[in-house]
Amino acid sequence: MIPIGKNILIKKVEEELKTSSGLLLSQEDASGFRYHKAQVVKPGTEVEIIKPDDFIYYDKAAGHSLFIKDEAYTIIQERDVVVVL
Repeated sequence: MIPIGKNILIKKVEEELKTSSGLLLSQEDASGFRYHKAQVVKPGTEVEIIKPDDFIYYDKAAGHSLFIKDEAYTIIQERDVVVVL
């Protein structure tokens, strides 16, 4: 599978969120964050900086979910990525 253009195929990462004092945040609290973490499965044909297996943060309102061979993925555009780890 090859994403075309500036599209990026990602897999969302569920992360445990803690405050600096060590308190765990609930999923309801975490859903208030604007950005979500994901791992890049495959960058599009016109994406140069982001590589496969990079971890990124992207705008939670971006993208569309899809299923490929019973696996859930999300497709986003390069402009929705705010941080590459």
